[in-house]
Amino acid sequence: MASVNVNFRLDQDVKESMEKACNDMGLTMSAAFTIFAKTVARERRIPFAVTADPFIQDSNMDFIRRGVAALDAGKGSEHELIED
Repeated sequence: MASVNVNFRLDQDVKESMEKACNDMGLTMSAAFTIFAKTVARERRIPFAVTADPFIQDSNMDFIRRGVAALDAGKGSEHELIED
């Protein structure tokens, strides 16, 4: 089977971190990407969870920041579920 070149871009720090991790495992980056590609082809899925934490959204973070600012300004009150 003939090999082909595949080119894509990575941030420099990501590339360096991956190179170090691969070296620590005794792999080249090419071997690691080949393992990834073969797994995707065989299993027809990304071989790890690709998710976003639903809590950490801009709207939730804005709500938390407003709450913290209110508490810092002395405008908050203790929640009824908080026990002494």
